[in-house]
Amino acid sequence: ACVRNNSNRAAISHLHRQLYGRLYPVLLVNTDGSTVRLRYSEPKRILMMPLDSSTLPEAERKARLRRQFPSKPKAKEEETFEGIDLDTYKKFWKK
Repeated sequence: ACVRNNSNRAAISHLHRQLYGRLYPVLLVNTDGSTVRLRYSEPKRILMMPLDSSTLPEAERKARLRRQFPSKPKAKEEETFEGIDLDTYKKFWKK
């Protein structure tokens, strides 16, 4: 029983492949700054490898965490109108 693989087989059912043939050129950036061109399944320009924070010094690791999760803005004090001279703004009022 010889089985011939031709174009009619794909027309009857789905393609019997795990990966499809279309790959896109992508630039991979490593954590040390080196770059490698490779072929990737999705059309992207740059892929960046994640940085291992356990290898960083303590000060740099804390600085990265502060940049990634900034603190909440502090509430500002409300202005009071006690120190404002209202006569200087009298020209803007409608009569």
